Amino acid sequence: MELDAVLRTYFDECEELLEDMEQHLLLLESVKDEDISESFNAIFRAAHTIKGSAGIFNFEEIVSFTHVVESVLDKLRSNQIGINEQLVSLLFQSRDHIKTLVNNAELDFEPTPETRMLGEKLVEELNSIIGRNNLCKYDAEEECSNHESKVLAFSSDSNVLERTESNEVENDFWHISLMFGESAFRDGMDPLSFLAYLDTLGKIISIDAIHERIPGVQEFDPETCYLGFEIQFKSDASKQEIEDVFDFIREESEIHIIPPHSELAEYISLINDLPDIDIRLGEILVCCGALTTSELDKALAIQKAEVFQNDTKPIGEIISEKNSSLQPVLNAAVEKQVKIRDTIAKEQKSIRVDSDKLDDLINLVGELVTSGAGTSMQANLLGDSNMIESVSILTNLLDEVRDAALKLRMVPIGATFTRFQRVVRDISKELGKDISLVINGADTELDKSVVEKIGDPLMHLVRNAIDHGIEYPAVRLDSGKSKIGTITLNAFHDSGNIIIDISDDGKGLDANIIRAKAIDKGFLSDNDNLNEEELLNLIFEPGFSTAVKVTNLSGRGVGLDVVKRNISELRGRVDVKSELGKGTTIRIILPLTLAIIDGFIVSVKEQVFVLPLDRVHECVELEESKNLSSDVQPPLYLNLRGQVLPLIYLREHFEIVGLPPKRQNVVVVQAHGLMAGLVVDRLLGEFQAVIKPLGPLFSKVSSISGSTILGSGEVALILDIQGMIDAVAHRRDDDGLALSKK
Repeated sequence: MELDAVLRTYFDECEELLEDMEQHLLLLESVKDEDISESFNAIFRAAHTIKGSAGIFNFEEIVSFTHVVESVLDKLRSNQIGINEQLVSLLFQSRDHIKTLVNNAELDFEPTPETRMLGEKLVEELNSIIGRNNLCKYDAEEECSNHESKVLAFSSDSNVLERTESNEVENDFWHISLMFGESAFRDGMDPLSFLAYLDTLGKIISIDAIHERIPGVQEFDPETCYLGFEIQFKSDASKQEIEDVFDFIREESEIHIIPPHSELAEYISLINDLPDIDIRLGEILVCCGALTTSELDKALAIQKAEVFQNDTKPIGEIISEKNSSLQPVLNAAVEKQVKIRDTIAKEQKSIRVDSDKLDDLINLVGELVTSGAGTSMQANLLGDSNMIESVSILTNLLDEVRDAALKLRMVPIGATFTRFQRVVRDISKELGKDISLVINGADTELDKSVVEKIGDPLMHLVRNAIDHGIEYPAVRLDSGKSKIGTITLNAFHDSGNIIIDISDDGKGLDANIIRAKAIDKGFLSDNDNLNEEELLNLIFEPGFSTAVKVTNLSGRGVGLDVVKRNISELRGRVDVKSELGKGTTIRIILPLTLAIIDGFIVSVKEQVFVLPLDRVHECVELEESKNLSSDVQPPLYLNLRGQVLPLIYLREHFEIVGLPPKRQNVVVVQAHGLMAGLVVDRLLGEFQAVIKPLGPLFSKVSSISGSTILGSGEVALILDIQGMIDAVAHRRDDDGLALSKK
């Protein structure tokens, strides 16, 4: 694998680990009187993994700082220090600083003086917590590589942590764990030559080969090195001299050198750094040098004998009975084994794919859909029944390929939602408010491209709810509410769209105040008569704000207009509902995908339009007496089985010149519970539309959400049904009639 690809994987994993760390830190604050040891372990594992991998790429700033964070986390895991709000805040800052260091490494930037000063300040605070006197400086390397002198482990009888009596392994030999990089052969390296050179510095007592990486015959590559060794070595050489033996392969290989009579922490660290290959518990202990092969054989013999007595004990329990000092190492080995098997299970279920490759696949599928539509059209023109049947089968397969390709891009929105937990925590503390975030529908899936673009609009809305919506605790108590405000994020599917609700139980929006502000700002005149819904939507106008004073969060009238613009660019819309004193809900309606839709084709004269099929309710024929003629005004409404259905004449709406045919059709469309009828000349049937965005020249055109290419090569416009229904809604008050509801 090329170095750039490896680095890309590292940075991607760092992002996931830092997000995981943040979620568990939030959990530390939220849970009360519950066992949070797993959160401590998860945070520690994330920091340890980031540090270990950073060392491979010589990211010394990340290694040295994260090592200090690890020391504090180790104290937390051992119950030597207690968790409190101040410490959690410090860990949050440390997590953010690690993220900054990782970002700098990704961009190949040197840390700024401000970043270094912040790092040194955090290191000083972290060291003060664990009782060190500046033992680890921000840029120290040698000092930070030393391990704690005491080792802590989980008791086998309970979930609490306790100190073990022994902290050294009785071992007179060096232990060298060596896993060669897969490109060692291609780089001209001979693994045996390193063993021969090592033998000149002392005596190799034993060598155990690690062979679990060797694949089956079909996957075996003779140019790839799968070798690894666990070596017992007797020598008077220094650790530096032994490390120098492996200088040429240090970057590509995994090397761990443990001196004689080392502390158990060294062996635990080695276990954690073992490669993620599925080996048995006893083999892990042998590999790290904590257990000899003969000791393992004896334990296995005892286990085998107990099988016949129907009293079989786990191998770990047998080993700990024989040597209780190995309990910490045994716990670490069990944890490593569980992690390895979980990792293998995840790898078998998923694979990391570059998003650009998915985009290319979607584009190719889109072109395939267009070509398939053209083939189907030609088959129908030829009238060959066998050809039509073959094309029909091909079309069904194309439908399945399209759906499968789109599903590859679908991701849960939960990852986007959970990042706001930190936002709510930090801003609410800054403002002196007590706010909880409730997340519903986290497993709701939508297109990855939509997820990437929805983050900033959601951030604006959540921050707005914190600042403007939720009242201060004293105000809430005076109004009979709980002092803890609630912001709810909810996502669900509806009619081919995804609906995202951002709700708060705060003071709500006052339409009278909004009207007064709008008049003061020049958005309205005193004579303008807007209903409540239209007044509430004024908050999305550029420069509009109801804030009494300007803060670093809001009050400048910048933000909500950006939200509406960004949502519109995604072919979505924003609705506002609010009840004074009870709260506000802002609803975002978005398409599930930006690539391909099922469409319904209609035409007016020679102009072809595509309607999203999920918006089409039914089709009816317009009575001939009600058709448009030169001297008869067309009706604005239709009686649809007792319901008043507003009509939109596409011929008039798009100013298409010419008289309509004698028989016209009405396509009944719906959007969010409201219905209208589109009057068209002809109905042309269903069609899979590959959406092409309109260019900047047409960005201001209303009622159009995009374009597509038909099988014949013609360009058809895709209608924005919601926008057209909104246009009808403006005339309902004038006529005294409301839009039909589904």
